[in-house]
Amino acid sequence: MNQLPIKCLTQPLMESIAEQARSSPRHRKNYNFHEHSDRVQRFLNVLQPGTYVRPHRHVRPEDADGFEFFLVLKGAIGILILNEAGEVIRTEKISATGMTRGIELGEGMYHTLIAIEPDSIMFELKEGPYLPIDDKDFLPQFPLENTPEAEKWLETWQSYFET
Repeated sequence: MNQLPIKCLTQPLMESIAEQARSSPRHRKNYNFHEHSDRVQRFLNVLQPGTYVRPHRHVRPEDADGFEFFLVLKGAIGILILNEAGEVIRTEKISATGMTRGIELGEGMYHTLIAIEPDSIMFELKEGPYLPIDDKDFLPQFPLENTPEAEKWLETWQSYFET
């Protein structure tokens, strides 16, 4: 009898990925449940305070859907929705213990993420396959990671979620 593959989301797995995110220069780490070629991408995304996610959107071919779903399993994440000019038009705080625990963004919505709490863990779901060259359409006016300009933007965006 053939056994079906089973992949478990366990506390030790989440702790391991959080540790990797803490020691990563990017302050974040993904753990894929999917293969890059799969039609459905399912993964953990662990973010630590100080990570900079360059604003981007997802645009898929006509036969695919560019939605992205985020579900926070631990901690809290701030999501900023931006227009094409790079202006913040909406903010959402999603957290494992708050009123909003998940959010789905439609195709073409520019966004960035802020880690509000250490070891913030999200489950993400979006249509694949993952093609690194086409996965993200970045807003060109925002800097690359690991630049002084990126640090300034991160500070600005964090201010939206300070109490």
